[in-house]
Amino acid sequence: MDNYNNSSSYNYTNNGFPSPYSGDGFNQKPEGDFVGGWVGIAAPGTMIANPLQRAAYMPNHDSGGYENARQRLLRRRTVKKIALTNGNLVLDIPVPRSICKAAQGEEFRTMRYSAATCDPNDWTADRFTLRPFLMKREIELAICMTCYNEDEALLYRTLGSVIRNIAYLQTRTRSKVWGANSWKKVVVFIVGDGRKKANERMLKMLSCYGIFQEGAMKDHVLDKEVTGHIFELTTQVIVDPQGGIKVSDCPIQLVFCLKEKNQKKINSHRWFFNAFCQQLQPNVTILLDVGTMPTDRSLYHLWKAFDKNKKVAGACGEIAVDVGSLGWRLYNPLVAAQNFEYKMSNILDKPLESVFGFIGVLPGAFSAYRWQALKGRPLEAYFKGEQLHNGQLEGGSFINNLYLAEDRILCFELVVKSREPWILKYVKSAKATTDVPDGVAELIAQRRRWLNGSLFASMFALIHFARIWTSGQSFLRKCALQLQVIYNLVQLAFTWTSLANWYLASYFLMQSATSDPNHDPFAGQGKAVLDIVLNVYIALVVVVVVASLGSRPQGFRAMYLGCIILFAGLFALVLYCVGWTLYVQLNQVGLFDSSGWTTSHIIHLLVSSSNIRSIVISVVATYVLYVLSSLWMLDPWHMLTSFVQYMFLTPFFITVLSIYSLANLHDVSWGTKGSDAASSDLGSASGGKDKTKEGKQVVEVKVPTSSADADELWQHAQADLAQKIVEQKQHRSKSVKQTDNQQNFRTQFLLFWLGSNAALIIVFTSNFWLQFTKDDLHLSTNPYLAVLFWSTAALAAVRALGSLMYLVFRIFGH
Repeated sequence: MDNYNNSSSYNYTNNGFPSPYSGDGFNQKPEGDFVGGWVGIAAPGTMIANPLQRAAYMPNHDSGGYENARQRLLRRRTVKKIALTNGNLVLDIPVPRSICKAAQGEEFRTMRYSAATCDPNDWTADRFTLRPFLMKREIELAICMTCYNEDEALLYRTLGSVIRNIAYLQTRTRSKVWGANSWKKVVVFIVGDGRKKANERMLKMLSCYGIFQEGAMKDHVLDKEVTGHIFELTTQVIVDPQGGIKVSDCPIQLVFCLKEKNQKKINSHRWFFNAFCQQLQPNVTILLDVGTMPTDRSLYHLWKAFDKNKKVAGACGEIAVDVGSLGWRLYNPLVAAQNFEYKMSNILDKPLESVFGFIGVLPGAFSAYRWQALKGRPLEAYFKGEQLHNGQLEGGSFINNLYLAEDRILCFELVVKSREPWILKYVKSAKATTDVPDGVAELIAQRRRWLNGSLFASMFALIHFARIWTSGQSFLRKCALQLQVIYNLVQLAFTWTSLANWYLASYFLMQSATSDPNHDPFAGQGKAVLDIVLNVYIALVVVVVVASLGSRPQGFRAMYLGCIILFAGLFALVLYCVGWTLYVQLNQVGLFDSSGWTTSHIIHLLVSSSNIRSIVISVVATYVLYVLSSLWMLDPWHMLTSFVQYMFLTPFFITVLSIYSLANLHDVSWGTKGSDAASSDLGSASGGKDKTKEGKQVVEVKVPTSSADADELWQHAQADLAQKIVEQKQHRSKSVKQTDNQQNFRTQFLLFWLGSNAALIIVFTSNFWLQFTKDDLHLSTNPYLAVLFWSTAALAAVRALGSLMYLVFRIFGH
């Protein structure tokens, strides 16, 4: 430490940062011209040269340079007697000289390491502390970035955008909260889910930031297992995936919590909320997944929603699909279909829910919460999911599936919180992009958890709707929320019967087109084509059910791709029959005559023909409203780039994703396996018998003390990031066997769902029903189809009205 603080041992550049050519023997200036210059720190806004150019001048640099330097650093660690801080191991480790100024304070020049030996809930009780708390800084914004094994490129996307957002806060000079030194009011947390699961190149990137040093970590302190490694540093650099260093315009308070065990994302959130936020007491918290990239002003817009309305408990922005440069990823139909889904959700669903004040789910990848609103029951209910998944609580299959979507439970608990009138808000101006699955197997695996969690969460909210009337909401808000409950009930009914609805709609539309032999769209073979289509559909359903029972989608990629093609082909036949039916009926009433396109003629046609009326109203209410709502939200391009792909993939989404999800209700995992074994590969802080004059315990611990060693490891980490790697496929571990009761629940629920949909199909396609509608009711069309079309139109109209109301409220500042 003393050697580190001796600034006379090396020179400084004009901007106050250490010169790379200091006289320590390692950073000697090479002979001749150095192309590209030094790769260390530069003036703010300056991009550093490619570290590969510098690597050529590094002594003994090879592909194993980083590992060799790492081993040397670990060997050179000095055994020191360290006094425990409040009974806890806290170390101040010098950061590489290349990323800090000598004139800067201790928080810039030393990385603070705390070996947490407690549960997150006991962080404060066990007297662990964070630097901002010790400095008595008032924290307005706490940002949590969760990661598992994401690589350095995804970390750069998220952390780089967060840094730009904090820099933007510095420019808000007229704000009462933000402006100069705003960075002191923001703390950025990166929570890694498992030390041995962390991506090696991501850790090297964090090493280049100076926020991670492996040599400082310990696995035991006085025989207590370390549960989390907490690194703290205030830094001013940005590291790109190739190891290039850029100086940011403002510092950031960065905390890296590397959990010793892999215990899932919800446990990472418990570290953030129950340990760090409980101590720092921020006003607003923001949740991000590593890989999500907010735009440069999005975090400010999210925060502004809380500042403008003190009743806002949570908010989310628009999550958009990363379509790549010039939209090249949209060439993949799966990506395009998901892009359309995301867009329409942000144009229709989220605004409607925001008007009511209750958004069903604030996505964990990009959302914000008021810390005051989270306290108490909301967080207690949210973290109940961790206890269920860890086996600490017995909840049964319904509750276990419910807590696959614990963020939905959190939203519900916030809105119905007793004696507090909290609302949830959608913020259109806050945007972030994220990657989506580009393969069919990955998409199915992702949607399994989403669909099962949302289904049971919707049931839970409907079952407990009476809690709305015991909440702290105003009477008018309670009435609005009750209307939303009714709307959600109708939506749930349509979701439940979606399999039968798609089959019946296809059946009736094709039957109507082929009923008249004189106008058969298949040249007299319409009945045969209809039978083939229905049999193929039933066969596909059977195949998907069998494949979904206990088999991973990765093992049936070809089969699922075949399903996509066949379902799209069936849908094309249905569209052809609809177009043919419209053409025949319009031709019969003379609409294609020279005098047919008059207003009175068209109105008479719609009134007199129930077939045309139902189809036109349904199409207009659905697809035309898609266009109109996209236009008034000033975001129409997905209609041109993604609508067709979404339309033809709709049968696949309805059938395959639903069947696979319900066929795997017994699987309540998140797709990651916990690492529960205690480790002993880092060394420990032992002793504890000696005490200082103040009575503090003293332990013996190996710590890195040489800044030159830290510099060497930092340079190798930077050079390694510049080396391109060949991506290797990860081998998934085998699924854990599920208990008999979970499998029984899965089987019974699946049979009930399939049986209820099959019952609808049998009833409404039976000869008795068809004869009854013709002879007894004298109806020319099947009433079920008319109800289905008009209900679809009504639901679409409600969504569009909500979207329009949201836009009006937004214009007038509500």
